[in-house]
Amino acid sequence: MKITNVETFHLRGSVEALPDSSMEALIVKITTDSGHVGWGESDGNRAVNRAAIHAPYSSPVVNGLRNILLGENPLDVTRLWKRMYDETIYSGRDGAVIHAMAGVDIALWDLKGKILGVPVHQLLGGCFRDRLPAYASVLFEEGPEANARLARKIVDEGYRAMKLGWQSFGRGALEDDIAVLAAIRDEVGYGVGLAVDLGFAWTAKQAIQRTRAFSRFDLLWIEEPFVPDDLQSYRKLTAAVDTPIAAGEEEGSLNGYVRLMDAGLDYIQVDVTKIGLTLSMQVATIAAQRGLRCINHNFSNHINTAASLHLLAAIPNAFILEYGYNPAEVARTLVSNPIVVEDGYAKVPMAPGLGVEVDLDVIAKFAI
Repeated sequence: MKITNVETFHLRGSVEALPDSSMEALIVKITTDSGHVGWGESDGNRAVNRAAIHAPYSSPVVNGLRNILLGENPLDVTRLWKRMYDETIYSGRDGAVIHAMAGVDIALWDLKGKILGVPVHQLLGGCFRDRLPAYASVLFEEGPEANARLARKIVDEGYRAMKLGWQSFGRGALEDDIAVLAAIRDEVGYGVGLAVDLGFAWTAKQAIQRTRAFSRFDLLWIEEPFVPDDLQSYRKLTAAVDTPIAAGEEEGSLNGYVRLMDAGLDYIQVDVTKIGLTLSMQVATIAAQRGLRCINHNFSNHINTAASLHLLAAIPNAFILEYGYNPAEVARTLVSNPIVVEDGYAKVPMAPGLGVEVDLDVIAKFAI
């Protein structure tokens, strides 16, 4: 059996000036001579990722991913990851090329599962759990009242946890942030999990001050208060506060994740559409060896959601799924059988491969 084609589809809806990666997508399709098809997704700068896949051969260490894969055995997923890494090492190793490899890697795991007739989590080593609690991930609204209404809506729809992020939160007066969190807690109580994503808003001194001020709101975690390379600030913060700190969605290398672990993070956050399932499993294994929990990042579509569920099912140190609460149309409609959250839980797909089916009409509608 051989890979006969690698195709990409850059889907783009109405893109607004928001920190919302669900407004576009890069979808990877891999076809074999047996007629089997695998689907993957690559997050980041989709146009750059697409170029990395379709780039022509330049040298043994500067190659396009499609060139590398054509004619290969699709079942050799780990070997193909190593070959893609080695043959893109001048322009790769991290960032956009790894993001492109992630989309290919997910498609290969989907393909392998379909060929062998088993779900991806079985290929990754087995199923520790068949469902996960899912938290609603959404951007902050403006002001206490609007955020309280949003939190009430999320809870009324059955979610038992939520994460609000970005926008103006953390970037103004401390009293404004406290008012927002107080309004949310007054509305939904303390039995609902609540996390916040700062989107790199703080300095180390601000982070220590504000995290301590937020302690009475019993946050699940505080996410990405600093830019990814500010490891010194992460070390200062994690040493000074009790609230769990999470980060990692920008990382594209095993070394990058190890550096974050060394900086004292409590939750290591992987995005399978940025590093693939192959590398995610390696990160999760090292995190587990250090007694750290591994969580996913997912603010795109149901390919990411399904792949993340398979990952989180197959590792011992997972406990919750990030679920995009209010995605754009392209993400919301891409698959014909989306992952559904019921009573606060998402079930791990049990069909062969990823267990979701891409809607070709949606690809035709949004492809550019």
